[in-house]
Amino acid sequence: MPEDSWARIDAALRNGRYGLDGGSSLARLLWQHRGVPNRSARPPLTKKQIVAWAEAHHRRTGRWPSLESGPVKHAPGETWRNVDRALRRGDRGLEPGDSLAKLLNRRRGVPHLHRLRPLSIAMILAWADAHYRRYHKWPTNRTGRVVTAPDEDWGRINAALNNGSRGLPGGNSLAKLLAEHRGRRHQRELPRLTVKQILTWADAHFARTGHWPTERSGAIAEASGETWSGVTNALRCGRRGLPGGSSLAKLLKAERGGDGRSRRPPLTVKQILAWADDHHTRTGKWPTHLSGRVMAEPMETWGGINAALREKHRGIRRRTTLARLLEEKRGYQHIGNRPRLTVEQILSWADAHHRRTGQWPDKSSGAVIGVRGETWRRVAQSLERGHRGFEGRSSLAKLLAKHRGYRNPKGLPPLTVGQILEWADRHKKRTGRWPNAKSGAVVDAPGEKWGNIQNSLQRGQRSLPKGLTIMQLLAEHRGVRNKGFLPVLKEPRIVNW
Repeated sequence: MPEDSWARIDAALRNGRYGLDGGSSLARLLWQHRGVPNRSARPPLTKKQIVAWAEAHHRRTGRWPSLESGPVKHAPGETWRNVDRALRRGDRGLEPGDSLAKLLNRRRGVPHLHRLRPLSIAMILAWADAHYRRYHKWPTNRTGRVVTAPDEDWGRINAALNNGSRGLPGGNSLAKLLAEHRGRRHQRELPRLTVKQILTWADAHFARTGHWPTERSGAIAEASGETWSGVTNALRCGRRGLPGGSSLAKLLKAERGGDGRSRRPPLTVKQILAWADDHHTRTGKWPTHLSGRVMAEPMETWGGINAALREKHRGIRRRTTLARLLEEKRGYQHIGNRPRLTVEQILSWADAHHRRTGQWPDKSSGAVIGVRGETWRRVAQSLERGHRGFEGRSSLAKLLAKHRGYRNPKGLPPLTVGQILEWADRHKKRTGRWPNAKSGAVVDAPGEKWGNIQNSLQRGQRSLPKGLTIMQLLAEHRGVRNKGFLPVLKEPRIVNW
């Protein structure tokens, strides 16, 4: 059977495929019927030998081995997990009922998970203080080993606090312990809030910055550990003693008469343009409503300025937007007011792109070569949405397919089974092998790939039947052996081979 492989036969023996019972292997079969030595029949072990390996591991790493320690360095082919399994099951000359952890605890005094020393609150707090002094943060149940007690683990300590094991009372946690004794903020047991308290913090924020806080104002200076986003979530969801269904903006509007815009200093067009010029000098770009804080005036944001221009707030007399103001006063062209485009113009840009790169452009091709301020994404959006003189419902791919013969992935020609089989025959004649989904491009059909043909067969696209593969097609029409539908095997047949 030249088209079979021994790896596939071994898998069939193990997993019970092609008529076999499973639970065996090629090595076991040959050992049973031909006496061939089986690598899985490993040499016997002794506990003295295992302890020696463990001591060598400890000298090299500073830690005693466990199930997760991987290969045994001084015994090629052995792993600590296999050693533990042999101790538990009594394999390889060992008595059953033992384990690696029990053996090391008994012979070398290594702490066993179920025989760990008792703990006390004072001991845990001392370890936590040492951790904080070293790392400037408190440990959590995911921190790992205890710095001053390498045989201890913060996860196990947290479990002992929770379960009441190792001499602890139970019903506690590491987070609760540190919150109670060290003042660490416990995220699941935050202190209660009141509306009066929130308004006091908001008044202090306004007095300090000149504007009211928002959800994005960061930490609350007057309350260590509190943030305005946390307060907003509590107001919205009804947490920490608050009724819920509100928000920071709604609270300030009801209790302080708005979000503070009326009490902000007035704006002038001259001032806004000066800030915009400064932004352009620093960055080389004109600001937009998404540009964040004003560099020359950190208390202002470009989004707030745009809102003031749009809604005629803060002394602005004419309704406009930041983009329109910069277009009018500085010649900046925003996407809504870009010049009209023509098909000939786009095709000219596409030809230049193709000459330079060897490929036709798409949305992700970046800037249009030689045209300042234009990108292929904006050109494509104009074609799709009907901007800048176009009717819409088109695309860059459709335009290039129509005028330049570009192969549009979303408008591919239909395929037939006969056509695919003809390409497969030519592939076999040329290469000596039948194609599959990983065979790359179809030499006899420029633009086609065997992977794309496989996808079309599986999904029923391009007029093809659904749910097929290239291998199934070749098995049915060319008699090619399909790995997914191999014949039934029997053990005597394998032994004869």
